[in-house]
Amino acid sequence: MRLFHPMFAAAVTTTVATVALAAPARAQLPDAAAFTRQVNAFVDGWHDDAAHTRPAYFDKIAPNGVYIGTDRSEVWTRDQFRAWAKPYFDAKKAWSFTAQKRNVYFSSDRRYVWFDEQLSTRMGTCQASGVLRNTGNGFLIEHYQLSLAVPNALVDGFAKAIAEFEAKDKAKDKAKDKAADK
Repeated sequence: MRLFHPMFAAAVTTTVATVALAAPARAQLPDAAAFTRQVNAFVDGWHDDAAHTRPAYFDKIAPNGVYIGTDRSEVWTRDQFRAWAKPYFDAKKAWSFTAQKRNVYFSSDRRYVWFDEQLSTRMGTCQASGVLRNTGNGFLIEHYQLSLAVPNALVDGFAKAIAEFEAKDKAKDKAKDKAADK
């Protein structure tokens, strides 16, 4: 009595051989501490590229990567962000962010990394989070979001100032719309 069809047996043999071949590659993954050091070096280098207006800064963002800045209008793809930042990079006066603290997390296969960080900036302490993809030849930033770290004791004052600003902004927009209708 045959238990397996010959094609099924061949498929199982091929699958087992493939898994066996893949196992050593998995065993060669860097340990968590070494991998975290690689991630930190990459993100620190990325921030340093901006501080020194090196074009490599943008090459470290995936082609479809997203950068979200502190203003609600600042949601860009890599190329939109590059265009927005061009005057700063051309003038050799971009931004300088230095990590005060960073937490790094990653998938077990080391393919995806996500992190959060607190940064020293000209705006004071900022917080950011990001997602990296490990390409096998290095990392690419898939998503990065920067935000101001507003102390809770100051939130009410900031919220009021933002509400007033937005109300004035809406009034300006209404005036523009009204003028365009004439």
